[in-house]
Amino acid sequence: MLVKDIMQTDVVTISPLATIRGAMQAMRSNNVRALVVERKDQHDAYGLITYATILRTIVAEEGDIDLINVYDVCTKPVITVHAEMHVKHVARLMVRQNFRRVVVLRDSALEGIVARNDIVTPILEMAEH
Repeated sequence: MLVKDIMQTDVVTISPLATIRGAMQAMRSNNVRALVVERKDQHDAYGLITYATILRTIVAEEGDIDLINVYDVCTKPVITVHAEMHVKHVARLMVRQNFRRVVVLRDSALEGIVARNDIVTPILEMAEH
């Protein structure tokens, strides 16, 4: 099974210049726990912002979420994989490096995202055979 078979293609993105409050609103309205942070230009890397990142930021900055940009706190660069990669290799990477999500790129363009939850069922099915 390949990454393209399990990845989520309806990826919610956010501008790096958006505020933390904007990121929270985007997560809530799209019912997601992470957003891919858009590149500033073609030579930039994608980033990732999660609920955990936002919570750490709120605690560290004592709740001042309107003055902090997503770019300042996001994980960047994100770990990326190719859609044609085998799921077992991505699972191994995620477990060994303790990643919860990886971004899927094709020719430097955003194609999807894979979270641990997306990978558990296929890995269990492969183990049964």
